[in-house]
Amino acid sequence: MNVTEGRFKNRQLHMEDYLQMVSAEQKENAEVFDYSKITEKSGIITDYWTNNLLDLILRKDNLNKAYKQVKSNKGAGGIDGMQVDELLPYLRENQDTLIQEIRTGKYKPNPVRRVEIPKETKGEVRRLGVPTVVDRVIQQAITQELTPIYEERFSDNSFGFRPKRGAHDALKQCQKNVNDGYGYVVDMDLEKFFDTVCQSKLIEVLSRTIKDGRLISLIHKYLNAGVMAKGIFERTEVGMPQGGPLSPLLSNVMLNELDKELERRGHRFVRYADDCMIFCKSRKSAERTLENILPYIEGKLFLKVNRKKTEVAHISKVKYLGYSFYRHKGKCRLRVHPKSVEKMKNKIRELTDRKNGMSNAQREEKYQQFVRGWVNYFKLADIKALLKVIDKWARRRIRAVYWKQWKKIKTKYRMLKALGCEHWRAKELACSRKGYWRMAKVLNQIFSNKIIAKLGYTSMLDYYSIVYEN
Repeated sequence: MNVTEGRFKNRQLHMEDYLQMVSAEQKENAEVFDYSKITEKSGIITDYWTNNLLDLILRKDNLNKAYKQVKSNKGAGGIDGMQVDELLPYLRENQDTLIQEIRTGKYKPNPVRRVEIPKETKGEVRRLGVPTVVDRVIQQAITQELTPIYEERFSDNSFGFRPKRGAHDALKQCQKNVNDGYGYVVDMDLEKFFDTVCQSKLIEVLSRTIKDGRLISLIHKYLNAGVMAKGIFERTEVGMPQGGPLSPLLSNVMLNELDKELERRGHRFVRYADDCMIFCKSRKSAERTLENILPYIEGKLFLKVNRKKTEVAHISKVKYLGYSFYRHKGKCRLRVHPKSVEKMKNKIRELTDRKNGMSNAQREEKYQQFVRGWVNYFKLADIKALLKVIDKWARRRIRAVYWKQWKKIKTKYRMLKALGCEHWRAKELACSRKGYWRMAKVLNQIFSNKIIAKLGYTSMLDYYSIVYEN
């Protein structure tokens, strides 16, 4: 939309004239677009904009920002097949009509495209809903304006999908609670949260803050837009699509009701999205807490609690955000949970598979990206001993990949000589009939760790020693 400035030159979304009108009526300077600056003025202006949020959302600068965000996120297209690269020409052609339809309440969002991705639990899938790129821009514009409003209302114990907060902050808060003597937890699991949200309850909660009926109606339309799964339309009278820019904010708005109730009851807790842990000082206290909170979650918020996965346990027995907990010298420390380790090993197996058809450059780049991402996420954990073993295993797999690629005896001999191997030794190894995995171990000293690192295969342990934080 930035590049559509020429089209906006004479129009400017009518906002300059609109703001001048507000200024005259309120006897205040309303030339500022930013909501946080507006709220610094007076209660009258704050109330005015709370009641007219749709006008804030349709500001030129907000729409430009939303377009840039969607473009930078890339991602696949929705049911109409339009890709992010095709978005700009479409907006240039249809922006006036689109904005007018949203203003007058005539805009109808498209159904989302159903995508299923496997969960860690075998046989289970996570159902995502991919909106069209146009709907993503509108949802992003809504999110940008509602986020600062709701951030003031959200709990300090909520960490998921919030600016300047993340999983590491949630884990550090868990450590603090355990160090303060809260060693037992209610590990809460909400069953298919996004698929079971009560829409009428969510709209009721939104309406307490948002007084602009047009915006409430637009959000409701997104909730009711439906899903296209394998070419068949499905109604969505319950739940909300997981995958659009608006969904994370709406999930926090809904679960903030649970946060406030837990705070009112004086509980210590940590919530990251729909993963919630309530901390208690004893098992009995935790069991009592679970028994007392279930009626509120199911009876007032109309959410389903997965009884099989919700449990009361000592902190050392739970998995949270891929981590596990243990005590050392009286302090709570973090480890990588065994399931997360297995998942990491499976990914390395996939990247170093001798049959995956990747080029060396592509494999090196993807391996480096994975190592940096994984270690950065698990940098709070004590994993030096683990990474030492993983590095040794991964490097052996990498040597096996290269040994297979060299194929012919002549190629093997030439490459071994290039690695500094003596003539007789290179000839002996090149003619060896041992398997790839056996030869990878034999090549340990010739095809050294330093050479593997120079090729671009970052050592997990070396990178961890740089970013380690705990």
